[in-house]
Amino acid sequence: GAREYSHSTGAAFTDPGLGETPAATADGAPVWVKDDAPIRGNLGCDKFVTRIIRDVDVNAPTPKWMVKRLEAAGMRSLSLPVDITNYVMLDLGQPMHAYDLDVVGEGLGVRRAKEGETFTTLDELERTLSSEDLLVVDAADENILAIAGVMGGARGEVTDTTRNILLEAAHFEPITIARSARRHRLHTEAAKRYERGVDPQLAAVAAQRVVDLLCELGGGTDTGRVFDYDEVKPAEAIDFALSEPERLIGVEYSPERVREILLTIGCQLEEAGEGRILVTPPSWRPDLLGPAHLVEEVARLDGYDRIPSEKPATSYGHGLTATQKARRDAARALADAGLVQVLSYPFINESVFDRELLAPEDPRRVAVRLANPLADDAPLMRTSILDTLLSVAERNIARGNSDFAVYESGLVTRPEGTSLAARYGTERTLTDDEKKDLHAGTPLQPYHVAGVFCGQAELDGVVSRARQFDWADALQAVRKVFSTLGVAYQVSNEDSRQRPGLNRALSVGGDGFIEGNASVAPFHPGRCARIIVRGKTIGLAGQLHPSVVSAFHLPAGACAFELDLDAVTEAVKNKDFQVKALSTFPLAKEDLALVVDEDVPASSLQAVIEKQAGEVLEECRLFDVFRGPQLGLGKKSLAFALRLRSPEGTLKAQQITELRGRIVKAAQKKFKAELRA
Repeated sequence: GAREYSHSTGAAFTDPGLGETPAATADGAPVWVKDDAPIRGNLGCDKFVTRIIRDVDVNAPTPKWMVKRLEAAGMRSLSLPVDITNYVMLDLGQPMHAYDLDVVGEGLGVRRAKEGETFTTLDELERTLSSEDLLVVDAADENILAIAGVMGGARGEVTDTTRNILLEAAHFEPITIARSARRHRLHTEAAKRYERGVDPQLAAVAAQRVVDLLCELGGGTDTGRVFDYDEVKPAEAIDFALSEPERLIGVEYSPERVREILLTIGCQLEEAGEGRILVTPPSWRPDLLGPAHLVEEVARLDGYDRIPSEKPATSYGHGLTATQKARRDAARALADAGLVQVLSYPFINESVFDRELLAPEDPRRVAVRLANPLADDAPLMRTSILDTLLSVAERNIARGNSDFAVYESGLVTRPEGTSLAARYGTERTLTDDEKKDLHAGTPLQPYHVAGVFCGQAELDGVVSRARQFDWADALQAVRKVFSTLGVAYQVSNEDSRQRPGLNRALSVGGDGFIEGNASVAPFHPGRCARIIVRGKTIGLAGQLHPSVVSAFHLPAGACAFELDLDAVTEAVKNKDFQVKALSTFPLAKEDLALVVDEDVPASSLQAVIEKQAGEVLEECRLFDVFRGPQLGLGKKSLAFALRLRSPEGTLKAQQITELRGRIVKAAQKKFKAELRA
């Protein structure tokens, strides 16, 4: 703090940590260090200074000035020796520990703990030690005295009867202390300093300061016996280019200014050729490890205010891709239709497949199993959005939200047909064959969108009556997506119970679905519509199967839909939307009722009408479906309302009659349709 104040204000600063210290003596209290598991090649203890002070009056009062300073720093006064070591720690930053010399003996040791070894700390809690913990023990290694750099134990502590003191001032490896403090939840003042890095050369200076105070305030006698275990590695010089600060910061710094700042923070400089110097960081700055750290010091001390604020030059992008736009448009369309977007974790339990009534051979049961799942009860990746969205609906029902419509869009994982790829490192660029192997080992992940409708679509009111969500709401949400994206589609409601060969199911494949004989689970087989684009089934919409509704505790009649949005967006990738000018000519309305076989989809018949009407057709809407004995068995009447308008002039009666005839003729040819009188 004093150094930084000096740097900021220019005030004179004399470092109290650079004082003279006595040399080690042959009769000092020895310390042995054994570390069989150094961290990153660094010994757990590389510096350990001991001093012996005799005839200390430990019951002497701590001076009021020292007590006030300790209390101002948030520490309380305990006893003179403890207060002195705490005071010097606050003053110089070096944690220390005082032992009763007559109890611990004239010698100490440092070693790693044995796994499962126990030790009772000063807070009277027995702690089970890890093999990573560093310990201070007596010379014979018979008793543990402290968890090094964290907290001591009752044995060897200074008491009212202590007369002779063995003082410890050491430097411990920061990572070791940090892990021990967190492991045992002992975030002591000493641990906080050690884990942030303490100057290893400070131990002897701080020890001398404590000795002086014990002699001055406690009447002790310095025996002059000094031991100094010193295995501190010398700081490595950093090869530093004087132009590096300008290169990284963008501000011009003169070589003289760079040298001045580095000398100010305590570095030693040595010329290393044209424009380069060797910088040796001071012992109190273990954070200076490379050129970038030195550049940061130059920028900081010269002043961040000298660095101009400039907006970085950016290249203009190309905006959203067609796929991104389509996905956002689809999500916005569903939100505009009143559905609420939700996000769920894509992890499921295998029991979901049973609740959805998937057959044992259903390809959707083939799912990726995670090696390290977030939850043990959800180790699989979902194979459809409904796998997780139905659980979202179930949770809403359980929490009292009984009327809602929700949707979710995202990736599903379909691993069927995926081969196991080899493992490659990052030390080189992969070959083309290796890239193909990786791609072959990556499961297919199509982008889907799905929705679930539960309860009442409209509640009873003064001017309205309650209406329950039904299959038409699910299908209308699908229509909303397609109309927003401008993609042509067909809807088929063929009943698998009557014509199983024509029904399709949500399953695997390039578009997320397959063609073939399969169950439409989790949908009701007689109330499920297929959504078809370019001749492929890319989605399902309709009422959920009653057993699925029961399994997920949903209200009766709950409906849903799911689309392979990738297949939909593929149709708009290279499509330019053309906006037609509004015609000012009169509108012509025409109703058309056609009798067809029961299994003819209304969407197929509507497609024929739209093709024959061409550009004069503004809207074709199915407004009635009629069945009756007068039509015959297996027949139905589909009535469409047509809105016709020509951009070139007013449509004449003859033109409308000819258009009507073309539609009926085309419907007769394709579906054997008859015009209903």
